[in-house]
Amino acid sequence: MLDNFLGNEQQQLLNETSFCENWLVDSDSICKPYFSEEEPIFPEPYRLYRFLTDLETVLASIPDDNRRIQAIIPLVRQLLYSSSWLHTNYIEPSPKVAWSVKMLYQEPDYPITVQTVAWLPGKMSPIHNHATWGIVALISGQEKNTFWRRSPDSQNQNRIEQVGEHILTPGDIIGFMPDAIHSVEPLGNEPTITFNIYGVTDFARRYEFDPVKHTAKNF
Repeated sequence: MLDNFLGNEQQQLLNETSFCENWLVDSDSICKPYFSEEEPIFPEPYRLYRFLTDLETVLASIPDDNRRIQAIIPLVRQLLYSSSWLHTNYIEPSPKVAWSVKMLYQEPDYPITVQTVAWLPGKMSPIHNHATWGIVALISGQEKNTFWRRSPDSQNQNRIEQVGEHILTPGDIIGFMPDAIHSVEPLGNEPTITFNIYGVTDFARRYEFDPVKHTAKNF
């Protein structure tokens, strides 16, 4: 669960906070624990429609992506706590494709993607960034995130290097800055089910990376 590639100081930090369920991945793809300063007070029950409205309020009042993520993580946790129907609201992935995406809410000009994603074991995602902020909450299974950052040299402008890894377990919520680079891999014998939300993607800045060929292509 801990990172084998970080420096001693950050390794110690993760060791001391291994109980933490909230994580932030910065623009250099460094994964750090995040502790909410205040526990928000929610109405009971906290339904999806109220969650979606609260997200719009956050976007309108907080322009900084890092602070947005910190404000939204508690909302995601309360939604999943209050709305157990979301835990089983996903599409079973086919063995051929090995993953599936179910859109939970779509509306013209609504600036957030809300979905559940299921991955079968044995499948690994490409190395990619999202070119927008994002939050992933693990509902079931185990998911290994491997983190990468750009490390260009004189011959390879799209060179990347691995900087860490972290295993998410049910209850963990992780937020990503737009330039964070990662790949995901389900572990164990059961699918991973996640609840994912993303902002507006800048497709010109969204890349799939090849660490061997040192290439980056839009996808």
